[in-house]
Amino acid sequence: MPPHGHPSNGENPTRQRAQAPHSNQQQQHHHPYYSSASSSSASFKGCCCCLFLLFSFLALLILAVFLVIILAVKPKKPQFDLQQVGVQYMGITASNPTASMDPTTATATTPATASLSLTIHMLFTAVNPNKVGIKYGESSFTVMYRGIPLGKALVPGFYQEAHSQRQVEATISVDRYSLMQADASDLIRDASLNDRVELRVLGEVGAKIRVLDLDSPGVQVSVDCAIVISPRKQSLTYKQCGFDGLSV
Repeated sequence: MPPHGHPSNGENPTRQRAQAPHSNQQQQHHHPYYSSASSSSASFKGCCCCLFLLFSFLALLILAVFLVIILAVKPKKPQFDLQQVGVQYMGITASNPTASMDPTTATATTPATASLSLTIHMLFTAVNPNKVGIKYGESSFTVMYRGIPLGKALVPGFYQEAHSQRQVEATISVDRYSLMQADASDLIRDASLNDRVELRVLGEVGAKIRVLDLDSPGVQVSVDCAIVISPRKQSLTYKQCGFDGLSV
């Protein structure tokens, strides 16, 4: 049995006291490492927050300047009007020859099909009433007969200067478009009896106001015109766009 007051494991108390400072030194060596890592993480987060705030401020500043310029310019919607239509060719052929172009027999028989060939040249006028330029995207125009699309013309995009007018040309060609039964009968009747074939020209023109090399949100300019063509004269007899009608 060991004497009272001495350790039971037989170790020297002096040795235990000598090991204690060594343990304290290890704790002192590890503490600066964790403190440095925590400080670096806090500094990184602070830099990210500063950069985010800086970019947000710059974005808001640019947006505010852009809005001020837009309000000062007071942009107006551009005008895109169909000015002229030139009929280069219109040909109509029925499946039943006796029902093609003879007024005395056109009502007696009903053709099963009828084909329509057409070439028209259109001249549009683009008007920019704004103090800044306008950027137009690619536009498409469709010619229709009684709601049936016959052909389409594409117009490439372009840039228009402030306070200017520009002429835009487009050609639609239809090669033997086949119409069935009722539509074929209507086409033959319109051409042979009335000498008038009414068509509709539809189009959507996308435009953006350009300020300081920045584009505003896009606006759509619609084109909706009714045209009447005389197959016998091979010419345009009537044109109406919007509320304005023009007889030729």
